Amino acid sequence: MVQPSQSASDPKSGDARGKYERLIATARALPPVATAVAHPCDESSLKGALDASALGLIKPILVGPTARIIATAKENGLDIAGFEIVDTPHSHASAAKAVELVHSGKAALLMKGSLHSDELLAEVTNKETGLRTGRRVSHVFIMDVPSYAEPLFITDAAVNIFPDLDAKRDIIQNAIDLHVGLGLGAPRVAILSAVETVTTKIPSTIEAAALCKMADRGQITGGLLDGPLALDNAISPEAASIKGIVSPVAGRAQILVVPDLEAGNMLAKNLTFLSGADAAGIVLGARVPIILTSRADNVRTRLASCAVAGLYAHALLQAKPIGA
Repeated sequence: MVQPSQSASDPKSGDARGKYERLIATARALPPVATAVAHPCDESSLKGALDASALGLIKPILVGPTARIIATAKENGLDIAGFEIVDTPHSHASAAKAVELVHSGKAALLMKGSLHSDELLAEVTNKETGLRTGRRVSHVFIMDVPSYAEPLFITDAAVNIFPDLDAKRDIIQNAIDLHVGLGLGAPRVAILSAVETVTTKIPSTIEAAALCKMADRGQITGGLLDGPLALDNAISPEAASIKGIVSPVAGRAQILVVPDLEAGNMLAKNLTFLSGADAAGIVLGARVPIILTSRADNVRTRLASCAVAGLYAHALLQAKPIGA
């Protein structure tokens, strides 16, 4: 099991750049997960799948136009001998076929290739043929921030644009379940706003308070929630102390729940480009985890995304009821 660092705010309490390496090492100790890679028709998406396979994180099934996949491999010196290729005519068909492989039991993970995220997620959320569950689909960034000793989850910064209260409930539950499934324990969840007091002038503060009460009533389980919290007093013990906030979450948050996609996207990119953080990411709430990488991701981030998805896939399989 992956053990969290002792302090969430002091990088000296743990290896400030070893968070992904611990996740990858844990995932490598488990069997690779069969993964339908939808339309890996450019160097970054194909190489990402092959790199993850070389480490034993996933077992890729390459879904796309066979000729294009072979040409991409040859152009970039990639060896795809021995990998299964499922031929499709175009990206839309690749997304549909990848989802079908999950339905048939041939794959337990989905991985985005060189198609648009919306194209893949449209097939995932299709009411008739998709992979919908009772949960809202949402995205989680698993950030490796050098100045923060634990992995920092940010949600949702990629899928739900302006989520309402019910959607935020699912977004939070998805992130909590991931944190627990990775062996990181029950998380401390900060619901962010611009201020830490409830005011009708800022609706997100009211929703934050309502979500905390929902947790009190058992509508959200598995984590400790507090909010509204401003970013400073969510991650800095000093800031929380100055504001007089007494809370097991304040200053030590492990999951940051943002008010909307705009705020989350800016926060994640600020951490990436101003703080040197890496941002692995997966989509949750469907029948299987979805690895949603970007062309801008480095190798370390791609491998971390595959490791996180693989670990969570194993956790889901272990929790699945007999006969389900």
